[in-house]
Amino acid sequence: MATDKASAQNSDAAEKQQTGASVRENADASPAGEEGAHTAGAACAVENSQGNKTPFISEVSGHHRRYLKLLEFTHSTTKAAGFMLLGAIFSLIVANSPAYGSFLEFWHTEITLGFGSANTSMSLAHIINDIFMCLFFLLVGLEIKYEMTVGELTNIRQAILPVGAAIGGVAVPIIFYVAFNQGSPETLGGWGVPTATDIAFALGILALLGSRVPAGVRVFLSTLAVADDIIAIVVIAVFYGHAPSVLWLLAALVVLGALTALNRLHFYSLWPYVLLGVVLWYCVFMSGVHATIAGVLLAFTIPSGSRVDLLSFGRWSNKQLKEIRANFQPDAPVLGQSDYLKEVSHLARVAKEVVPPATRLERMLYPWVYFAVLPLFALTNADVALGGTSFGAIVADPVFLGVFAGLLLGKPIGIFLFSFLIVKLKISSLPNNVNWAHIFGAALLGGVGFTMAIFVANLAYADPGQILVAKVAILSASLLAGIIGFLFLLFQANIAMRKGVTYEEPILDNANLQAHAAHEVKRRKHDKHEEASAGESGQKASVRTVSPHRAVPTDEDRQAASSRKDA
Repeated sequence: MATDKASAQNSDAAEKQQTGASVRENADASPAGEEGAHTAGAACAVENSQGNKTPFISEVSGHHRRYLKLLEFTHSTTKAAGFMLLGAIFSLIVANSPAYGSFLEFWHTEITLGFGSANTSMSLAHIINDIFMCLFFLLVGLEIKYEMTVGELTNIRQAILPVGAAIGGVAVPIIFYVAFNQGSPETLGGWGVPTATDIAFALGILALLGSRVPAGVRVFLSTLAVADDIIAIVVIAVFYGHAPSVLWLLAALVVLGALTALNRLHFYSLWPYVLLGVVLWYCVFMSGVHATIAGVLLAFTIPSGSRVDLLSFGRWSNKQLKEIRANFQPDAPVLGQSDYLKEVSHLARVAKEVVPPATRLERMLYPWVYFAVLPLFALTNADVALGGTSFGAIVADPVFLGVFAGLLLGKPIGIFLFSFLIVKLKISSLPNNVNWAHIFGAALLGGVGFTMAIFVANLAYADPGQILVAKVAILSASLLAGIIGFLFLLFQANIAMRKGVTYEEPILDNANLQAHAAHEVKRRKHDKHEEASAGESGQKASVRTVSPHRAVPTDEDRQAASSRKDA
């Protein structure tokens, strides 16, 4: 994924460099796409390598820098969380204003979907919750697939800590909720509301701390949130669907089988998967199971491998660039350089196939989901109208108490307790440079349950009054959990800074996160080997033992270690 992001940056920038007539011809000759355009741009760069940088290349560099800034903006969890927060705040303001009636009327506008006799009417709000949110679950499914393929969930020992923490973060909130609602059968079904963590808000808050916390904290929290999402998806599918229609379920299974067959037959074009995914969504929707599950199922059928052998492509592309350079005619017009354009088009078509379809789709979905779908979801679902409602009655309601306590208390307790037990039982270990204060701070941020919690609340309660109470609890608990978690981690970071503790790398973006995750895999294997070899002498070869804050050793630490070794 990190490789694809770099490819995307270079490829899209190369598309923008096609401002002259020559490149327009090249674009017509090669509709292969973004990734291929990068290699064509590389060929252009070869032609100018012997001389000064032309105005054309300078213009391309400017386009590239602007594109990188746009890419950084649209892939920032902090800015995505900010957009969601703005949507929620706007919805709260409108819900408590005279315009609320018109606001509700707009979102309840009915639209008919379907074909022939098989059709259904849905309001705009339901379209957002049932169709647009399917894109969110598709993105979640792609992230889960990534983690299970090359991320923290590939190795059981590495995955035990965040997955176990996620299980604790689900189990303990349920206990809190049931404790407050055990005498109320009509509200007991809302036990799933306080079980989910909002990954966008949680990671967005954590990103505000920058390099003041180790990247291992973000890896832990993001993997925990992914495991948490898996549990939430299972809960929604099993406990919050309607009575399923066997016929439509069979139809969904047939479509899913077709998608799986496409994967097995190595179809790498995204369009067949997208079209069949729409059919799958409709079958799941008509079956009575919540339609967003279709997004997760679709994600697991999209190929995550490359159609092209990467090593072979590297060799072949170098040879192809030489062919392109050999066919270049400096004095000939662009239209007359058919051999040159043919070779560039060939390179572009092959280059497009290097990036896995799952990675391309995830890159395309990310800005739309986090800057359009989720803000719209917040806009339509955070409308808590408090006018004429007794706040005292709300906070005394068992639904409020169960959800509020489950998120603000149950989540942190469950995450931290299960993490502590897993490490103390030596089933797994803490990430590099991460101490228990970091884990507790991440556990506090786990109580931010905005998106998924509201989503489950809409499914769990039939009474609009109960949904309102649950939303108040979710918003207040998530706000407090975010503030407390941020301040706690900031306090710990300031203590570490006063002690001169620094960390290996800052928390920047998803590419940096994925690079750190890959490094963490190698680091744990190395630590395990060295600890085994040093076990008899009682020595600890791992850097993690140098400082109680699990930080990068300072020069003083190294000098002290050297003195002990000489002694």
